[in-house]
Amino acid sequence: MRVLFLHCDLLEYEVREKALPSAEDLPPEKRRGRIEDALVCFISAEHEDEGDPEGIAREAVRNIEDVAQQVKATRVAIYPYAHLSSSLASSGPAKRIFGLIEERLGKTQFEVLASPFGYYKSFTVRVKGHPLSELSREIHPAGAAAREEASEAVKAEQKLVSEWFIVEPSGALHPLRLDGGMVAGFDFAGHENLRKFASYEMAKSREAKEEPPHARLMRELELVDYEPGSDPGNLRFYAKGRLVKGLLEEFVTRRMIEYGAMEVESPVMYDFEHPALQSYLNRFPARQYIVQTPNKKAFLRFSACFGQFLIAHDMVISYKQLPLSLYELTRYSFRAEQRGELAALRRLRAFTMPDCHALCADLGQAKEQLMVRFEVAWKLLEDTGFRMPEDFEVGMRVTKEFYEGNMEFVNAYARRWGRPLLMEQWSHQFFYYVFKYEWNFVDANLKAAALTTDQIDTENAKRFGITYTDAEGKERHPYILHLSPSGAIERVMYALLEKAAFDIDAGTPPMLPTWLAPVQVRLIPVSKDQLPHCEKLLAEFSGVRADLDDLGDSLNKSVRRAEKEWIPYIAVVGKKEVESGSLTVRVRSTKEQKSMRPAEVMENIARDTEGRPFRPLPLPIRLSKRPTFRG
Repeated sequence: MRVLFLHCDLLEYEVREKALPSAEDLPPEKRRGRIEDALVCFISAEHEDEGDPEGIAREAVRNIEDVAQQVKATRVAIYPYAHLSSSLASSGPAKRIFGLIEERLGKTQFEVLASPFGYYKSFTVRVKGHPLSELSREIHPAGAAAREEASEAVKAEQKLVSEWFIVEPSGALHPLRLDGGMVAGFDFAGHENLRKFASYEMAKSREAKEEPPHARLMRELELVDYEPGSDPGNLRFYAKGRLVKGLLEEFVTRRMIEYGAMEVESPVMYDFEHPALQSYLNRFPARQYIVQTPNKKAFLRFSACFGQFLIAHDMVISYKQLPLSLYELTRYSFRAEQRGELAALRRLRAFTMPDCHALCADLGQAKEQLMVRFEVAWKLLEDTGFRMPEDFEVGMRVTKEFYEGNMEFVNAYARRWGRPLLMEQWSHQFFYYVFKYEWNFVDANLKAAALTTDQIDTENAKRFGITYTDAEGKERHPYILHLSPSGAIERVMYALLEKAAFDIDAGTPPMLPTWLAPVQVRLIPVSKDQLPHCEKLLAEFSGVRADLDDLGDSLNKSVRRAEKEWIPYIAVVGKKEVESGSLTVRVRSTKEQKSMRPAEVMENIARDTEGRPFRPLPLPIRLSKRPTFRG
């Protein structure tokens, strides 16, 4: 099926004559149609659609709803249009498909106009002319199934029966249950966020029913936006957002190299028929994007595991070199997440994942190294701008056998975390790991998203033929740890923005950490007379991201604009400041307004950003030269 979407001020048509002899006669009221301010869908049903009319109609309605949401249309017109394809469906199946589309749309919130099938018509259409007013799509009968394949692990995960517990730092274990939709079995007093997290995890509902607060913030701040020209769950990053994302990528990579990981790079797609890879796919709960290359059926990676395992397979490794870590920042990893689960930066189909795998000689070394990496991740998130551990809740997944054989290790982990954590216990091992932890951020919509995670993998070294030589000269398979020290970079941005949304609700000025603020200092002249002085001052802010508001608006309007951009230091320059050489500075983090010399502002920023990477201003220095990315 091919569809041309036009967002129109007007569609008007009049039936002229039959295009198909079998078309029924129409009463006078059906021979004309008119609809205003509507999404008009010109549709060609194709030969391949005949095999699954229900499926293609369902996919068509899903796409129509998606585009209508993007252009904010509440009216929809369905217009059969044979001129979009050279492989048209037969008239009988095509008519049924259009009937099904009309029927399904009739059950939605849209006002629907359906142009009759099988007639020549004259029509008038007036298109609105904005960037999204003309879109086209190809829709295939298999719909999402044609673009993704669910692994056996996904299917098994839906059937797994879990036992849930709260593990206290003391090691005390509290079995949990759902009682009337509420979590029971532990006194959550003082741990309200843990209660929300447990409810979310035990219900296993990932569907996003409303847009999370950070979605509005990411657009208002001109950081990130949806990309209607791509598959859902693929985002566009504006200049400011690319700066924030790039700084986070650089920071995570720097910390992993300091930890001792060796950075590598691997392909973005892999052979679907490769025996080891195919076996691994069925042990990891993810839906794959499938790509048909000129040579083979391939899948897009959902992590760096494949590339690093294939590299490790070819390495010659001695026990003396263990533990040994490989690291890659994947731009991008792909998971064909279900449509209703996608939510701005929280859950995506294309994301940037830092992946660090450590090869360990045995389980003892694996447990020891996992706690070393715990400390690396803790410090990383703390230095990013999170409160540790207050901003996160731990989700731990273990097999019953691992827990019973390693109870002291689990309890030691809980003691180090210092707060009660949620443990999911499986009766047997189905996935490739026996132990996994995740540090989850719980947002205002009561959804949880994992950032940091690490796993103890007992299977993949054997699956991929990864070996090391032990002290006796024998070949052995190592244990593999899977650490993402921060989780997906997009999720770090999500959590920082959700934290800011909580600050807004609490009456605290929202802000990004100074090292991530796209603009760190803004100079605002009181009048145009101070503009030349401000231009000279910019030289004193070399090495920080400083800009100049030269738009000539009132002081109040200029300050409000800077505050809406969450700028950490707003420096006002009037006649008094020119004479004194000082600045009147609004410090966002403390709500203070005080007189500061440029050097003092620089010292404050240096203190705020010490040990973090720096990138220059991603936009023109003068606001008058700056485009608006989002109207």
